[in-house]
Amino acid sequence: MLEIFISGGPVMYPLLACSVIVMTVIIERIIFWARVNRHRNQLLVDEVLELCRTGDWELVREKTTGSKDYIIRILITGILHREFSMTRAMESAGAEEIKRMRRYMGVIDTMITVAPLLGIFGTVLGIITSFDVLGTTGIEHPEAVTAGIAQALLTTATGLGIAILSVFPYNYFNSRVENAVLSVEKYATSLEIVYEKLAQGSATQKGNLK
Repeated sequence: MLEIFISGGPVMYPLLACSVIVMTVIIERIIFWARVNRHRNQLLVDEVLELCRTGDWELVREKTTGSKDYIIRILITGILHREFSMTRAMESAGAEEIKRMRRYMGVIDTMITVAPLLGIFGTVLGIITSFDVLGTTGIEHPEAVTAGIAQALLTTATGLGIAILSVFPYNYFNSRVENAVLSVEKYATSLEIVYEKLAQGSATQKGNLK
C-alpha cells in the first residue's frame, strides 16, 4: 500500500487528506445519530400530547424534565410559548435541531466532488510527465512511458474510490434528516391541533358560563 501511495505522486497527499476528513465526519455523524436514537422516547411524546389534550401543563413539565429527545424539546418550546406564537416557536426550535443534524454534511458533499477532480488532476500531471519521458528516451523504451501512465491512473482510481465510498453514508445521513423533518412536522402539527381544540373548548365553556 505504501508503494502504491508513493507511486501515485504528490496528488496522493491531498487525496489522503480528503479520505481522512471524510472518515472523521462519517464517524462523528454515526456517533451523533446513535445518540439521537438512544435519546428518542416515543412513549413520552405520545404521553405529552395526551396530557396537552387535558391542559395539564405542570405535569407535562415534570414528565419532560431532563429529556434529550429532540421531538420533546421542540414540543416543549411550543408549549412554553403557547400564549404568544406556538407555531413560530416550534419552527425556530425545529430549525435549530435540523441544523444540528445537517452539520458537516456539506463537508462530505464537497469531498465527493473534490476527490475525483484531484484524481483526474493527478492523472493529467502523470501523463504530462510520461510524455516528457517519451521525449527524452524516445520510442525505444515504451515501458517507461506506459509505467508512468499506469502510475498516473492511480490517482483517478483513488479519487473515484473516495467519492464512491462517501456517497453511501452521505445519502443515508440525508435520509435520516428528511425523516426527522417529517417527524417534527407531524408532532408539531399534532400539538397545534390539540392546543386549538383545548382553546376552543375553554372559550366555549366560558361562553356557556356567561
